[in-house]
Amino acid sequence: MGKIWTMGELLVEVMRPEENMEFYEPLTFKGPYASGSSGIFIRTAARMGAEAGIISGVGKDGFGKCVLDHLKADGVDVSYVLESEHGSTGVAFVMYYSDGERKFIFHWDHTPAVEAKMPDVSKMGDTSFFHMMGCALTSSKDYAKEIVKTMHAMKEKGAKISFDPNIRMEHMKEAEDYDIIQEVVKATNVFLPGKSELRLLTGEEDIEKAVKKCFEYPDMEIVVLKNGSKGSVVYTRDNRFEMGAYPVEALDATGAGDSFDGAFIASLALGRSLEDAAKAGAAAGALNAAAFGPMEGDITPETVADMIAKNS
Repeated sequence: MGKIWTMGELLVEVMRPEENMEFYEPLTFKGPYASGSSGIFIRTAARMGAEAGIISGVGKDGFGKCVLDHLKADGVDVSYVLESEHGSTGVAFVMYYSDGERKFIFHWDHTPAVEAKMPDVSKMGDTSFFHMMGCALTSSKDYAKEIVKTMHAMKEKGAKISFDPNIRMEHMKEAEDYDIIQEVVKATNVFLPGKSELRLLTGEEDIEKAVKKCFEYPDMEIVVLKNGSKGSVVYTRDNRFEMGAYPVEALDATGAGDSFDGAFIASLALGRSLEDAAKAGAAAGALNAAAFGPMEGDITPETVADMIAKNS
């Protein structure tokens, strides 16, 4: 079994503790919490028992220590994380609305979160999966190019490519952003979009036609259509099945989709079936949503197995 690697942003989140507290109001924040979609993904993969590592960057400051301590505690390989003396760790501010929507303010331009370079992948051992997040690809043009170069290098050495487009419209500034994401989709083996992202990237309004279009790419093997609290639908070229969501009292939806990805990809890397991977992903996403903070859920092989058993 090879290691799962990801390359993307690491940051902290500072959140409004209650709903409908606007950013422009001088009210309370809560945090910092270790975050970054790539960080949440890779920590979940490690918690599920997979070998896992991340290529990224933080400042050599208290926020950076917060992030790295979380990752190291679960055995994530952070040897390719830059600790910069010259830049501060990235920060995302988050507020919540009573209808479930969230709003973000990101401070990561010109921070170590988007400064990592492609490593020498020949020295990184066997890699089972290389995973990417769309928000990292739209954070900085230069960083996106480094991630894409790394993707191609990993693929050449035999890694499967997994991709969650995770597109935030506040990051989509130019047509080149779409071109970069389309290049990644063409190389992807396991694609994990939401409905709006799938429609956006395929140009198809009808979901089944959009999924069929994904399989026009010869390397595409699995499409996992995620639909939040309504569960997911898993497609292969010859089959499809639905995976419901496990019921929890959700405290914070931030990071639930990234946790789904981490448990799903870890399960595949560990040789589990596609159905078992979908169950693990759903359980990890639910457990993460049940805790306040983007990677604070109680996710272990035992808690995931227990949730699956209780809902079988």
